[in-house]
Amino acid sequence: MLKVLYEDDEILVVIKPAGVESQAAKRFAPDMVSEVKKHLVINKSCTPGKEPYVGVIHRLDKPVSGVMVYAKTKRAAAALSEQVQSHKMKKIYTAVVHGRPVNMVDNYVDYLVKTPDGNYSQVVDKGITGAKKAELSYEVLKTIDGEAAGMPGKELSLVRVALKTGRHHQIRVQLSHAGIPLLGDRKYNPSGEKGTSLGLCSCGLEFKHPKTGKIMKFETEPQGTAF
Repeated sequence: MLKVLYEDDEILVVIKPAGVESQAAKRFAPDMVSEVKKHLVINKSCTPGKEPYVGVIHRLDKPVSGVMVYAKTKRAAAALSEQVQSHKMKKIYTAVVHGRPVNMVDNYVDYLVKTPDGNYSQVVDKGITGAKKAELSYEVLKTIDGEAAGMPGKELSLVRVALKTGRHHQIRVQLSHAGIPLLGDRKYNPSGEKGTSLGLCSCGLEFKHPKTGKIMKFETEPQGTAF
């Protein structure tokens, strides 16, 4: 069942569960666009007999849960997409990482490139062909002994991350490169634990309403962490 935080004639703000694709999924796996369309039809929020319009504004990786906004009109989609492109849409994440960051508050700037298959990104030198600037800031909220998560003798930290750019796997790549990989991230921490969900949640989203210009803020709490 789709968890809706807000809806009007222009936008729909929802919680994406971990394990569900933000857009079209392969084969017959569930995806958020299909769920949103189903919601619009059931609630008669679209023209009868016509397939509902759902504008994808931003994406979350499949294993990441959190707040997302979808547009219900092309006008709203264009206005929201412009906010994404100009970095005016604020995205806040909570991350559970291995270890303790060197600084309690910091800003990371790296340059990333994607592999040809598009499934992996890595930090490279600034001058590398295709490298794109990736910037985020973070604040350490809490550090605990990993025993609470079944990892005695190891430290885990809860970190609040503010994205300043939106690159492929950006948080996962940058934090791993800094020596504090995400809990459960086997892609960027091959020696990490198996069977643990990815310690990343899109917990906050802020943007201007595409029609009224009103500031819209939405938050959610991460589920299933040791904190």
